[in-house]
Amino acid sequence: MKNSLQSMCKQYEVITAKFGYLPLLFIRLILAYGFLGPATMKWNDIHAVGNWFGTLGIPAPHFNAYLAASTESVGVVLLLLGLGTRYIAIPLIIVMSVAIRTAHWGNGFEAGNNGFEIPLYYIIMLLTLISFGAGKISLDAWLSSKFKAKPAAINKSMLSH
Repeated sequence: MKNSLQSMCKQYEVITAKFGYLPLLFIRLILAYGFLGPATMKWNDIHAVGNWFGTLGIPAPHFNAYLAASTESVGVVLLLLGLGTRYIAIPLIIVMSVAIRTAHWGNGFEAGNNGFEIPLYYIIMLLTLISFGAGKISLDAWLSSKFKAKPAAINKSMLSH
């Protein structure tokens, strides 16, 4: 019984290790899809978004509307490609933090009440990408493997001093 359980646990570890890259890929794809709608909506009527930002008390509302729309749009592309993932996550976290504070906080936590639940989940997913990177299926991984610095050869004369 004990050996059977250990064997099952070992098989489980082997299987999950083989597919461990999938959660990071899925997080990136879900986030890209999640930012696509708001980015598109902002660009469809950027002036109205700037006016709305003004009513929320956001300084330089029209500039910040362009900044948020640009950040979300670039974020969609970079998240899909898995390129610069750890870097784009930071401005996306800032956009989500501002959204929570200005548009969602007063509605409480529940997503159904336009609360801060979904933006908070986005922040948690973005923090995961900052911590673990884009994953194996990404341009970040490909570039890292392509341009990985090779260790310098140790010269015997370096060791003698």
